[in-house]
Amino acid sequence: MGNRIVIEAEKAGGNYWKDLFTFKGLLYFLAWRDVTVRYKQTVIGVAWALIRPLLTIVVFTFLGSIYGTDTNGMSRILLVTAATIPWQLFSAALNDSSNSLVSNTNLITKVYFPRIIIPLSTVLVCLLDFALSLLILAGLMLYIGHTPTWTISLLPLFILLTVIGALGFGLFFGALNVKYRDFRYALPFVVQLGLFVSPIAFSSSDIYNRPELHEAVKYLYSLNPMVAVIEGFRWCLLGGTFGVELKYFLISSAVSLVAIVVGITYFRNTEKSFADQI
Repeated sequence: MGNRIVIEAEKAGGNYWKDLFTFKGLLYFLAWRDVTVRYKQTVIGVAWALIRPLLTIVVFTFLGSIYGTDTNGMSRILLVTAATIPWQLFSAALNDSSNSLVSNTNLITKVYFPRIIIPLSTVLVCLLDFALSLLILAGLMLYIGHTPTWTISLLPLFILLTVIGALGFGLFFGALNVKYRDFRYALPFVVQLGLFVSPIAFSSSDIYNRPELHEAVKYLYSLNPMVAVIEGFRWCLLGGTFGVELKYFLISSAVSLVAIVVGITYFRNTEKSFADQI
């Protein structure tokens, strides 16, 4: 019998990540493909990247003013904007990466490459939308006359934390979505729920500074990975008092770090069966 050539993912972790570097051209190609088709045949094109966060900002600024949430002396619309922009990045990256494998069935079943490239490419596209949405915040800060302090230099750390959390959950649910398509319908509902339990229309100080709330509720609230991200964004961009105590901040940040470890581990363990199950 002749020699057979089997094309499959490398089992050794080091070789797998070398493959990822080798196929980096595919990563950029998929990201560029998604950019070009995302707003194709739309009337206003990339303006949708600005309209979606703008609508969220208007609604949650209104809700925050109705309920009289604490602004710590800051402009309410700036507080909401500084929270909306990272939330949009997180939710879009989570949704898109979770559905990316199912959306690229033909590619997965025809050729070998590290499958993690697919969700990674969707996150790159979401980062582009995020960069555009920063223009909204920059415009508001210029209009209101707010000048950032040295804390803005730490903003990349919180952007990285946002991406880590979104990608971690996205890899986990993306792998589950290959086998159980129910997650394709359930996840948007969960993300929508997360919008209302994240500190967008309100500040985390509204939760942590209420003595009538049981400590267990505060710890449960801290399990939301966006608590650390949003309050970090506000602190970096707007200055003032950091809205989260250190212990709660560490809990919220740890959720994102655990998510990326669990997500990559589960994704790698199930990756070899994607072509058969999808």
